[in-house]
Amino acid sequence: MGLETLSPALILLLAAVLIGLLRGHARTAVVLLAPLLTLWAVWQVPDGVQGTVKFLSYYIEPVEGSPLRRLFATVFAIMVFVGGLYAYRVARWYELSAAFAYASGAVGVCFAGDLITLFLYWELMALFSTVVVWCGGTPAARAAGIRYAIMHLLGGVILKVGIEGVVVGTGSIQVQPMLAHDFSTWMILIGILINAAAPPVSAWLADAYPESSPTGSVFLSAFTTKTAVLALILLFPGEPVLIGVGLFMVMYGIIYALLENDARRILAYSIVNQVGFMVCAVGIGTQMALNGAAAHAFAHIIYKALLFMSAGVVIYRTGKSKCTDLGGLFRTMPLTTACGIIGALAISSFPLTSGFTTKSMISQAAVDESLVVVYMLLTAASAGVFLHAGIKFPWFVFFQRDSGLRPKDAPWNMGLAMVLFAGLCIVLGVFPELLYSLLPYPVEYVPYTAGKVLFYLQLLLFSGLAFFVLLPLMKRTETISLDTDWLWRRAGPALLRLAEKGLAIMGAVIDRLRLRSQQLAQRLATRYLGQPHTADSKERGVFARSWPIGTTALWIAGLLSAYVLLYYL
Repeated sequence: MGLETLSPALILLLAAVLIGLLRGHARTAVVLLAPLLTLWAVWQVPDGVQGTVKFLSYYIEPVEGSPLRRLFATVFAIMVFVGGLYAYRVARWYELSAAFAYASGAVGVCFAGDLITLFLYWELMALFSTVVVWCGGTPAARAAGIRYAIMHLLGGVILKVGIEGVVVGTGSIQVQPMLAHDFSTWMILIGILINAAAPPVSAWLADAYPESSPTGSVFLSAFTTKTAVLALILLFPGEPVLIGVGLFMVMYGIIYALLENDARRILAYSIVNQVGFMVCAVGIGTQMALNGAAAHAFAHIIYKALLFMSAGVVIYRTGKSKCTDLGGLFRTMPLTTACGIIGALAISSFPLTSGFTTKSMISQAAVDESLVVVYMLLTAASAGVFLHAGIKFPWFVFFQRDSGLRPKDAPWNMGLAMVLFAGLCIVLGVFPELLYSLLPYPVEYVPYTAGKVLFYLQLLLFSGLAFFVLLPLMKRTETISLDTDWLWRRAGPALLRLAEKGLAIMGAVIDRLRLRSQQLAQRLATRYLGQPHTADSKERGVFARSWPIGTTALWIAGLLSAYVLLYYL
């Protein structure tokens, strides 16, 4: 095995081990320098397969470079650096270690040239992202982590079944484009869509991410769903069913985010919504659409992490995450408020932010292919995004009524991390060619035309007006909006209680039968085997009496005759 077969992911995996072994400034140095070293290594990987390793009868390709793969690996490395800066003074060492191992899996998926390597890194992500959820340290986090692990175990099994079917059917383990046309390819697609949080198997995201620690949710927001988007681009570009799946995700995320009261659950459902744009673009499958999916994934990781960072600072300083408990925080948290607003504008595709220069590429791809209905639905969804993430989140958390809370602003490291990502949101919005130059296909798209800018400004203006007009109807409640997690939050416990009641009834019936059987056996034993209470031999049981020799011989002869008869029959 040569050095060319070593993935940059191994740097983060080694860093995860060192974080657990080192202390103090040495650990801090690893947290901050390992991602930068990984970023350097990412850009040392040239295009093409860099070497093979024989495993059984297959040739494994641990590292394969391409512009698309480097793009995702680049933003993952940036995310680990800024996330480490945000978390290192607050997060426990085992949470940082798990987060780095989790990120290692994501970078490994980026460069996996074969399905076996992809699956191994995929499961590495699932394992350590579960640990990150558990690091929330509460009973709710432990329960959510178990549900999260079960769902990703199921997704991994489905993906593995599909990979095995493809390998048996084609003899190839290459990562290459395919369409969902048989059982095996459908299994691969479903396994990937589970990680992409596509409904009806998306409840794990809004269930688990808000239960993690304020720092853990920042890492969780970045990797799992975006590696799924990368896998879809590599394996299923132009798969028609993804257009419908993506549109459903877009609308689903908006509806549930508007219903939510918890700040991080709003952002979690917003992830589903934004990934829906990317999945829809992969389904369109043109070069413009795939560029849009990749660019939007890059921008989304940054602004969504920024939003989770601002929410994390609020939770860290106040201990509260429900919108009904917050408000008026802009007075003492101006930096967190400003960064949260920038993230909200970026996710809403406000001109001069990264969201505008990336999401509009997806809409343009729909126009180029004359997909009028798709374009109209994506446009309506953009208005919905502004409602729940662009206005609702910052309004209810930082403004609305005065909650009376006067917390301090973010610690310096958290503030610096937010400023870095807020700056990137603006830089990529003002100078989109910096991102366009990294995309897998040539870009001739011009985002800033008078028509596009005016259209989006009007769309956002009327969305904002609608929000404040309908504000009295957006009363938050203390409830949790259930979707398919009703199965384990309501149906599961109800079934367990029903089963427990049924088992209790069955146990009582069995106890009564056992008691009656014991009483019957005791009566029969007394009748036939009982010993006398007095010297009178007549009180003995039938088989406990002393029988005459003749009677005994007669019984023996009868039993022997019966045995012989049965034997011959």
